[in-house]
Amino acid sequence: MSYAGKNFRYLRKLRGWTQEEFANRLNIKRSLIGAYEEERAEPRLDVLETMSAIFKLSLDELLLQDLSEVKGSSYLEQRRKLKSAAQSVSVQFVPVKAAAGYLAGYADPDFVDELNTFTLPMLAPGQYRAFEIVGDSMLPTPSGSVIVGEKIDTIEDVKNSNSYIVLSKSEGIVYKRIMRNNRIKNKLTLVSDNPIYEPYNVSEEDVLEIWKAVYIMQKANTVQRWDVNQLAGMVNNLQEQVTTLKKKLD
Repeated sequence: MSYAGKNFRYLRKLRGWTQEEFANRLNIKRSLIGAYEEERAEPRLDVLETMSAIFKLSLDELLLQDLSEVKGSSYLEQRRKLKSAAQSVSVQFVPVKAAAGYLAGYADPDFVDELNTFTLPMLAPGQYRAFEIVGDSMLPTPSGSVIVGEKIDTIEDVKNSNSYIVLSKSEGIVYKRIMRNNRIKNKLTLVSDNPIYEPYNVSEEDVLEIWKAVYIMQKANTVQRWDVNQLAGMVNNLQEQVTTLKKKLD
């Protein structure tokens, strides 16, 4: 027994679409929707494949299951459960006022558990933490932004020029780009996006944690506007810094 017609009607109404709207999405005539829902015709394979892509369902589910009663609950409830599961990645938040405490308690599970948490739906499985940053060294990322970072297990996983949250004994919590110099053993070069700040080195032994920046959260209307001359000056300064770093690397 095929449930295709019943599922066509159920899924269309679930999204609140008219037959005309549904037909446009499937690129077929409206009359065919009526024929399918009234079980006067069986949908073509290409139509079923389009349905499968829209609703993230297999062809077997569309044809052989009554989606209004999937395993004792509605299809809508099942989709809500899947969405909830996708949002279950917890992110601990380290505000500026907690930075000093975090430096001492970063490895203490009880301290970390006391941090406020939030979830983001776009995160893949992994370990994440969010840090509030202050200062203008990473402009145009403004002071007060929150950097969501993914835990880096080893320094060998660090990629040159990517931005990271670095926790170290000497510098505390900083948000910088990292350059690794094979000629300077056991050192990381931390580079600011704002070229008025000079790069500096930290010892690998001094580093406690590294979090790769994956998202930047900031308040609206806080991004500084730049004119052409300012941007040109920044580009020139950055080029000079890159040239200097390359000479040191060589």
